[in-house]
Amino acid sequence: MSTTPQTAPDASPPTDAVERTPDNANPIPIHLRIVSYIFCIPLMAVATAFFGCISLVCGQWDSSGRQQHFVARQWARSLLALAFSRVAIVGADRLKLSTTAVYASNHLSYMDTPVLFAKLPFQFRILAKQGLWKIPFVGWYLRRSGQVPIDASSPRSAIAGLLRGVKALNAGLPLFVFPEGARAPDGALHPMASGCAFMAIRAGVPLIPLALIGTYQLLPIHVYALRPRPLKIIVGDPIPTAHLTTRDADALTAQLFAAITAMCNQYS
Repeated sequence: MSTTPQTAPDASPPTDAVERTPDNANPIPIHLRIVSYIFCIPLMAVATAFFGCISLVCGQWDSSGRQQHFVARQWARSLLALAFSRVAIVGADRLKLSTTAVYASNHLSYMDTPVLFAKLPFQFRILAKQGLWKIPFVGWYLRRSGQVPIDASSPRSAIAGLLRGVKALNAGLPLFVFPEGARAPDGALHPMASGCAFMAIRAGVPLIPLALIGTYQLLPIHVYALRPRPLKIIVGDPIPTAHLTTRDADALTAQLFAAITAMCNQYS
């Protein structure tokens, strides 16, 4: 079993993995560019700085992270409002089936994180690249609110990050992971690392697949103008990890990949 974030599961991705032709393949209308450059993007930066400062202040006394998570939710909602994009959750009842779990999703856009913070109805921690901790305001929030960094520069560092995630799960905190490790450059679902499965198995909690729909078209990688649209979070059935060992992590990751692929195919 490979636990490093760069390692894809042993099972090859299915041949019907979702590939979407992005709207940005066509020129973005000039009015959307003007609104994005003059209004949306600058105000998003201001909102990030504003809520980052509030979170930094709350972090002086909020050891539980609840107040900082509330601040992050308001930040996320403000960004979605500025993007003129509403979010619907499909299968929201499944979120009530497991109190503590590892939630894993496809990763399409910088807007993925605001979507999740705005709509997931509980406090959670995220497993993210350690480099994000160096970004002003964003890094301050991550550090003060107890998010989980992972350093993929070596197998030992990566495993240490995964074990920090297991510790958070054992403390009763749900954990969110983007198992692809980076935003998809083409809107397709790419091979996933087995780290999320490793943590779910070690903590003895379910692995819950999520599919984000529409965020790639809203703001794909290397594009800096928004295409407002309705967005969706699709919640899949929890995948149990009882009686599994870490040797099963690759097979569990392949099952996760298949579940997210099926949801993307159904709802895209």
